[in-house]
This record gives sequence, C-alpha cells and structure tokens, in this order.
Amino acid sequence: MKESEQRQIFTEWLGEYRALLFKVIRAYAFTTDDQNDLFQDVCIQVFRSVPNFKGSSAVSTWLYRIALNTAIKWSTKEKKHVNGHQEVDKVGHILEANDEPVDERISWLYEQIKQFNEIDRSLTLLLLDGYSYKEMSQMMGISESNIGVKIHRIKKQLVNNSKQYEYGV
Repeated sequence: MKESEQRQIFTEWLGEYRALLFKVIRAYAFTTDDQNDLFQDVCIQVFRSVPNFKGSSAVSTWLYRIALNTAIKWSTKEKKHVNGHQEVDKVGHILEANDEPVDERISWLYEQIKQFNEIDRSLTLLLLDGYSYKEMSQMMGISESNIGVKIHRIKKQLVNNSKQYEYGV
C-alpha cells in the first residue's frame, strides 16, 4: 500500500469515526491533556494499522478494538507515573471556553465508568455503542456467556449507584 493511499484512508476513517474514538478515550483519560495524549497514541496506532485491515470485520469494530487496546496499554503505563505528577488540570477548565451545556447525567455515567476495571469499562462502552454480545466477544476475547454475566453485573451496579444520584436511572 502506498503511503498516500494509507494517509487518505486514515483521514477518511478519522473523519467518520472520530466520535467513536473519543468515547473510548474519554473513558480512559480524564484530563484534557491526557485525552489529547491518548488520542494521539490512538491515531498513531490506527495509521500504522491501516495496511493490515483485511475487511473481515466492520471498520468501526476494528477501530474500536485498536482504540481499546491502545487505551488499556496507555492507562497501565500512566498508572505507573501517577504518583509523581501533580494535577495541573484542576484549574485548566478556567482557560477553556466551552459554551456547551453539560448534562450532569452523562458526567455521572462517565464518573461511574471511570471507576470500573478495564474490562468492565470496555464492555460498558461497547454496550453503550450498541455492539452485540457476539461482537463484544470477538473484540474482547471473552465468551458471549461471560459477556452477558459481566454486563448484568455492570447494569446492576449502575442501577444501585444511581439510586444515590438525584435523577435516578
């Protein structure tokens, strides 16, 4: 594959699936700087992987898997460095102009997802994006029945936690 062709495919995919990638990124990186860093890592992995795409799955499924794997590796690497960093981003929101209203329920959901282990976090994102248990099984390398059990537990936990939240589920 020529590099120009690779760039064209990458640009098309990035334009079409940017929101999907950011869903994964937001679930693993919680500050703006971290989200930007992780997005850059995901983009690098996607670009490098373009020639390896064989079309045996949907592009969205393939990109989702790349984003999840990259996010999990990034998250593991970042955990090793957390103790040495101070959170500068606590005041970063002052510098950003954001006119979009924030839906508190979505913020609450991302806070809940952030507390899950990596597999449950990934499954929750896949579920929210409407993937079937079979597709999740293929992406995660877990049996469909195990996916069902994990999702049942995740939903139960979210429902229980939402009872403490003002709006409920």
